[in-house]
Amino acid sequence: MIGNPEDVSVIPGSIVDLVKDNKYFGQMNDPSGSAYIKGICGDQMEFYIVVENNKIIDVKFHTDGCVYTSACGAMACKLAIGKTIQDALGVSAGQIITELKVLPKSHVHCAILAVSTLYKAIADYLLKP
Repeated sequence: MIGNPEDVSVIPGSIVDLVKDNKYFGQMNDPSGSAYIKGICGDQMEFYIVVENNKIIDVKFHTDGCVYTSACGAMACKLAIGKTIQDALGVSAGQIITELKVLPKSHVHCAILAVSTLYKAIADYLLKP
């Protein structure tokens, strides 16, 4: 699942463990809402949410990006699952960065990509008839 090849020996173990877990990595065939964004770095991210009774009961992300993009996607999922739509809209790039603890400054844009794609999937859900 780790996207672009990187020297994983220099990537913090907590990031590698989160990415290797694969709990939130994947795609969905019939989500309540979905989104795709291509980030400024060229990484692509997709988010899929399943909503029941205004609560996100399942969430997945997919990316072709680097290990940090994958970690940010996984953390965004972890922070959104089980939350109401309104509470999930409170998930922020800053919160992802804080939770990851070791995200390099050069990869802060990965957190922004993850949360932006999550928000777009929520908007997709909200705008469905």
